[in-house]
Amino acid sequence: MSAPSVRTAAKYARVLQRWARSSSVSLKRFSGAVCEACNEEQRWRQTRSTPFITAAGVITVALVAADHVYNEKRFFKAARLGNVQELKKQVEALIESGERARGDESGGGAADRRHALGWTALMAAAANDRAAAVQELLKLGARPDLPEQYAGAAAAAASAGLHPLDALQRREDEFCASMNARASFLGWTALHYAALADSAGAARALLEAGADPTARDHAGRRALHYAREPSPARDLIVDHTRRWERAKEAAAAEERRRFPLEQRLRQFIVGQQAAIETVAAAVRRKENGWADEEHPLVFLFLGSSGIGKTELAKQLARYMHRDDPAAFIRLDMSEYQEKHEVAKLIGAPPGYVGHEEGGQLTRALARRADAVVLFDEVDKAHPDVLTVLLQLFDEGRLTDGKGKLIECKNAIFVMTSNLASDEIAQHGLQLRREAEARLAQRARLPGDQPETQETRVEALSESPNPEETLEVSRHFKDNVVRPILKRHFGRDEFLGRINEIVYFLPFSRQELLTLVNMELKRWADKARCRHAVELRWEGGVLGALADGYDVHYGARSIQHEVERRVVNQIALAAERGALGRGCGVLLLERGGRVALAVRRPADTDYTPLDLAAV
Repeated sequence: MSAPSVRTAAKYARVLQRWARSSSVSLKRFSGAVCEACNEEQRWRQTRSTPFITAAGVITVALVAADHVYNEKRFFKAARLGNVQELKKQVEALIESGERARGDESGGGAADRRHALGWTALMAAAANDRAAAVQELLKLGARPDLPEQYAGAAAAAASAGLHPLDALQRREDEFCASMNARASFLGWTALHYAALADSAGAARALLEAGADPTARDHAGRRALHYAREPSPARDLIVDHTRRWERAKEAAAAEERRRFPLEQRLRQFIVGQQAAIETVAAAVRRKENGWADEEHPLVFLFLGSSGIGKTELAKQLARYMHRDDPAAFIRLDMSEYQEKHEVAKLIGAPPGYVGHEEGGQLTRALARRADAVVLFDEVDKAHPDVLTVLLQLFDEGRLTDGKGKLIECKNAIFVMTSNLASDEIAQHGLQLRREAEARLAQRARLPGDQPETQETRVEALSESPNPEETLEVSRHFKDNVVRPILKRHFGRDEFLGRINEIVYFLPFSRQELLTLVNMELKRWADKARCRHAVELRWEGGVLGALADGYDVHYGARSIQHEVERRVVNQIALAAERGALGRGCGVLLLERGGRVALAVRRPADTDYTPLDLAAV
């Protein structure tokens, strides 16, 4: 073999090698062919012996090896056309390359490899009714519930650094030509695509592989929403959806039995036992089918600011929907004080600016019709907004600006208000004084019976918790609170649609100590993480800080008290060089005041710190 022929073979082999590297692929077979070509040139130079291989042979071997190199376009085109053999070949090539599934944070396998614009081969096969390809990809390890990341040509092109026309073309060529490439399919699963394509075979394969028929896309819709009626694919999805829902209901019932709502709420809400029990009882009726199914559940939370009203609504949503962020909708009603802002809530009518965007409430309810909706400070909303809410509470449905009807009878609506907060606070303080007097009377022993420590402990243990005995009287509700509510809202039918008016009472002394301790722990964590400072405190500090409680501001007054009397001193000590990284701080109570003692890294004891002398 002549030197030019060998050099030519090696040249072509190196070109193919550079091409493979530019494709971010490294195959053993391909590398072996290239190395063989290069070694042949070296052997010819050393021995100048008889030709061993021809240039055509080297190129042929290299091309055969290159045929097994992963190629994105061929992979997704094979899924689109249902070419099972090519899918196997591309997955094998990707496995040999040692690369992980692109765009998948959980580290999926080769069959879950995402396209540069966001979809997977399983989605492409399902969208084009390629049941055999769907089955093969599932056998190769594709996961059926991966969500789509294609959010429309413009958004996909921007994230991939392409022109929107290029994104449109690639979506049509490498995914599906019959779908609108400009629309967003964010959050779709392969089952959504199978339902839209009316592919019974693909739907059956996905469902048998464990696909979740209750999974929702970014718009809050399940696969069943896109299925044709009637069709075999729809019947399959309906059947499996019922099974999944029954299984979820059974699991939720077991979870509620083992971990009741009251127990969950008490972990995050300090005090407010009566409010927690009222909310939990109403939700339990609804969950177990002992409530009016034609109307949603409506609460009105009344009490001072910072008392736990908003936090209770948040924790209720977390309990009901397992931390799904879309299942908690919060609207600040102070943003709806004008008449024209009704359009912001339900959407502008046709012909007006913003008609296509829809309303804040209607968009959110369209995604999750069973969400927990919080109308914060509802007393600040315009009366026309309250008229919309009345329709929502009365019928469990809402018509948006486009004329679309949204059913939300399974939603839970929570309104918060500071109306009558002063009256409720004073009534709560009176109830606490009466409860403490009853507790002291029950703990007091008869005069003819000698008092011992054992008998006193026994009497106290038999006395009920004063928090559990607090109950707002019916007289106070009807003659004090209701007139205030009626005077403000001006309509009985609005108040009549409220299932439960929940009263939040001021904190007891023990609850204030708990709040102070929680706040100090929060600042101790910050001090340790940000400044490497250890923060500790004596028991008397809790009582001194609890004295700063303001019944009108609730837990926020405790936060401000800790910042003013503790954090300010620590910040001043750090500024003046008396406190650095690695130091320890001990909070001391001296005559109702909070003082600091500092332990430097080299010391073992705390030294009181006089900030005025520093």
